[in-house]
Parts: sequence; C-alpha cells; structure tokens
Amino acid sequence: MRTCCYIFALLIMTLPARATEGVVLLHGLCRTTASMNKMERALTAAGYYVENIDYPSRTAAIEKLSDEAIGRALADPKMQACARIHFATHSLGGILVRSYFKRHAPGKLGRVVMLGPPNQGSEVVDNLKNWWLFRKLNGPAGGELGTDPASTPNKLGPVNFELGVIAGDRSINWINSLMIKGKDDGKVSVERTKVDGMKAFIVVHVAHPFLMTNKGVIENTLHFLKYGDFEIKTRF
Repeated sequence: MRTCCYIFALLIMTLPARATEGVVLLHGLCRTTASMNKMERALTAAGYYVENIDYPSRTAAIEKLSDEAIGRALADPKMQACARIHFATHSLGGILVRSYFKRHAPGKLGRVVMLGPPNQGSEVVDNLKNWWLFRKLNGPAGGELGTDPASTPNKLGPVNFELGVIAGDRSINWINSLMIKGKDDGKVSVERTKVDGMKAFIVVHVAHPFLMTNKGVIENTLHFLKYGDFEIKTRF
C-alpha cells in the first residue's frame, strides 16, 4: 500500500504544472505603467501573471503602437506559457487592443476590460486636434481619436473578443466637458465608450484619470476576467 502511494505521489510531482492565466495591462495616452500599478498588484494577488506594459504613447500612430506594445507582451516566455491571456486597459490602451486583434488572430486571447475607452472617439479631439499644443502633447495617436467616421476607433468595427467596458460619468475637467455631448468623464462621453460586440457595460461615478485606481473598478475588472460579467451593475 505504501509503495502504491509513493508511486502515485511521484506521478503527481512529474505532471506538468497547470498553466496560469496572464493579464496584459496597457495604460492610456500620456501615461506610464505607474498609472496601472494598483491594478497590477490586485491582479497579481489574484494569481494572474501580469505584464504591465510601458509604451511611448505620444510617439507613433495607433497601429504601430499596438503592434510594438502588444507584440512585446505576447512574446514574453511566461506569457506564452499561460493558458489564456487577458487584457485590462485604460483609455487609449483599449483602442490598441482593438487595432491589434482586428489585424491578428486572437490565439489564446481571453477576456478584455476597457476603462474609459474612446471606442467612438472624443469630441475633445474634434475640437483640439489642429492645435499645435495638442499635437505636441498627444502625438499622432491622440489625433486619431476623433468622432468622425474616418477616425481610427470608428474604422475598427465591432470587437471580436469577450469585452467588458467600464465608463465614468464624473468630470474634473469642466472645459473638456463643455465640448462633450451627454454624461462624460472629462475625456470621453459615456455613450462613446460603447462598441458593438461588447458583452458587458457599467457606468461608475469616477473621473477618467482615476478609473484604473478606483477600488470598485478594480473589483469589477477582476470579476469580469474571472466570470465574464460585472459584479456590480449599478453606478457607484
């Protein structure tokens, strides 16, 4: 009997470890990985392998940024070993994901959560994109985020992956909000965060710069990545 137990134990020890699941974090325009640190800690504590990707958001067009940032993340050996690869993004980061998977096979792509994404563009860009200072501060990618049909977000079409969107309806930038129709987070309207094909959607009373650090937003991000739905469906 002891011999059988010993052999069984050896067999268990030699079995390959169960592949974990990975999450790629992508910050927004003019930000760095530091803005996603709180989200990174929460996801790591939940057992995910996390890649918090820094990318030079002001230096290139969306397609180039997406290929370089997401391509680098997916090439990581630990990420390649994951059974599924999820994404959690803020603002422009969500458009990078849409751009990349519009042009590349989904592979092991799992679920995606986008925080305050300009999925239909932003009227702020419509009004300011021709200003010299706007172009200098926001680079080529910033100028692609208008609301016209030819803008990059509007040309990408429906999403082809399991997506949850969290929109904010609190603004601390009243100047920007004067340019935006309807409820907004100071950068993008609630309505323009939506995209055809998304699976779940909630609105939270949080401003654009604080979505990725808000406790409730982080909890809902974790819930969607695990279950494919948001735990809290009402505003908070």
